[in-house]
Amino acid sequence: MTLLILGLVLFLGMHSTRIVADGFRSAQVARLGLNGWKAIYSVVSIAGFVLLVYGYGLARESPTVLFVPPPWMRHVTALLTIPAFVLLAAAYVPGTRIKRAVGHPMVAGVKIWAFAHLLSNGTLADVVLFGTFLAWAVFDYVAARRRDRASGTVYATGPVARDVTAVAIGLAAYVVFAFWLHAWWIGVRPFG
Repeated sequence: MTLLILGLVLFLGMHSTRIVADGFRSAQVARLGLNGWKAIYSVVSIAGFVLLVYGYGLARESPTVLFVPPPWMRHVTALLTIPAFVLLAAAYVPGTRIKRAVGHPMVAGVKIWAFAHLLSNGTLADVVLFGTFLAWAVFDYVAARRRDRASGTVYATGPVARDVTAVAIGLAAYVVFAFWLHAWWIGVRPFG
């Protein structure tokens, strides 16, 4: 559990600099340059991600069960994960109405993903992992929307085809992940 927590602190800590230490971040960008900051940000984030994945895997070997969700809850999780994938795709397709409406679709997708997984996973490691991601995503989303309002940020939209593209990419990614990659990477078949 220690490696999982350390990984979460490193990964989400780096991803929280704009939330809790925007001045520090700005000072580092000024000192190191944007690429220098991005290099440090990437190295620390990757190290944190590796630790949290490894730590989560170790914690799953001897789980501490906090609650046992009903079997049908995994279908709710699978259903809720669909919009999470669409939001993730919308974060990378420029000019979508989804981004204009949501503002920060990747963070919104993380909120849905984490909440959905809390519903169907009841071990201590699951609650720590998904609960921490959910709390982080809520705080990050609120902070990002506050920054948008303060700066008057308005997200431009393009043709509806961009939204269709984001939805199609999100659905395709969901199908690939749910039916193949989740079992391969995580060891759990959402529909099996």
